[in-house]
Amino acid sequence: MKNFSKAMLGTAAAVATVSATVAPVANVAAWGDNANGRTVYTVEQVNAGALGDKITFNSITNGSYQDVQGKTHQIGDERNFLSARLNGTSNVWSANEITAEDGKEYVLSLYVHNNSPKGNAAVAKDTTVSFSIPGNTATSVQVDGIITSSNATPTKYWDDVVFKSANGAKFHLEYIAGSASWESNGKSAGKLSDSVITSAGAKVGYDALDGNLPGCYGYSGYAGVHVKVVYDEEFTITKQVRIKGTTEWKESVDAKVGDVVEYMIGYTNKSGATVSDVMVIDSLPANMQYVAGSTKVKNGNHPAGVKMTDETITTTGLNIGGYNNGANAYILFEAKVVDDNLTCNKKNQLVNWAKITAAGVTKKDDASVVVPKACDTPDPDPMPETGAHSIVVSALGLGTTVTALGVYVASRKKLM
Repeated sequence: MKNFSKAMLGTAAAVATVSATVAPVANVAAWGDNANGRTVYTVEQVNAGALGDKITFNSITNGSYQDVQGKTHQIGDERNFLSARLNGTSNVWSANEITAEDGKEYVLSLYVHNNSPKGNAAVAKDTTVSFSIPGNTATSVQVDGIITSSNATPTKYWDDVVFKSANGAKFHLEYIAGSASWESNGKSAGKLSDSVITSAGAKVGYDALDGNLPGCYGYSGYAGVHVKVVYDEEFTITKQVRIKGTTEWKESVDAKVGDVVEYMIGYTNKSGATVSDVMVIDSLPANMQYVAGSTKVKNGNHPAGVKMTDETITTTGLNIGGYNNGANAYILFEAKVVDDNLTCNKKNQLVNWAKITAAGVTKKDDASVVVPKACDTPDPDPMPETGAHSIVVSALGLGTTVTALGVYVASRKKLM
């Protein structure tokens, strides 16, 4: 007998959105069935004849079997038959909840077992599997797996796995077209139709994908699909720096003690809704000193920039108001390079982080100032040099989309 390891599911095809003429599978909660609670059994009870002539699926609470080498494989409670893992990992399965990482591919696996021990004398008819992969965007997305059979009792069974946001941001799942598969000892093993993600589902079986599935472990199998996690941006943040008096914005600049640099933080609302009370805070590193009175915001109402009297950008944070969907803002301030504890005979990389919080979501970006310091005594452990990576911003276009507080920019362009 084959070891029905969920790692057997194959590599997925390219990402695509699959259209269907039938309705998507309806959401269901945790495991269940259309009998409102099927009778469950132990392996010992089934072997003792407790099922009689009844055909039922995934109702054994202590499932296990021995392969032809005599090795015992534990299945556990078969009602919990849907699980997920990060693609590329081996047998690291989550049967209830899994963390959804942006851009990562996941494998979903659905275990199918006709519990009758009578083999070909107890063939389940019209055995069909389906996966419900919602198209909604949320911080928690539930995927349901469903098994149906016309002559089983009950005739319908379900279980779910919940994908949870890794950072509180919203995301959605994309089915990877062509990834559906069926793992079995029989001749039917191979690809499944993409209809497996619709309410029509896809038939499985042993000798063929005809819905005929005999009873006993030797005829069981796994249906699998791949999905990709896609986080939906609530907003974007950018962080850049330049030496005061220059025009080129970069992610990193070289400076010396006494130089004044300008930092620029960009924000664009992409949430699809109006957002209020956007908070911006900047964490200055050691050896960078905030220049009092230098904070200003550029927006459609203030194309030359408006000075902020609130000196909190580097302490408790600055409230820059509310923004319509698509509106943006640039927050600028200055800092002076000082020598509080620069390391001798080294190019000191002073990394500066900006953080924006809007509608409960927080994002960060950084920029660097590299400051060399020469001393008479060599540094015994010089750190590796980090080179600068430049991003040039040429012009700032300021729009007129405004909400209550008047500190807004409608369209993101570039700054000169």
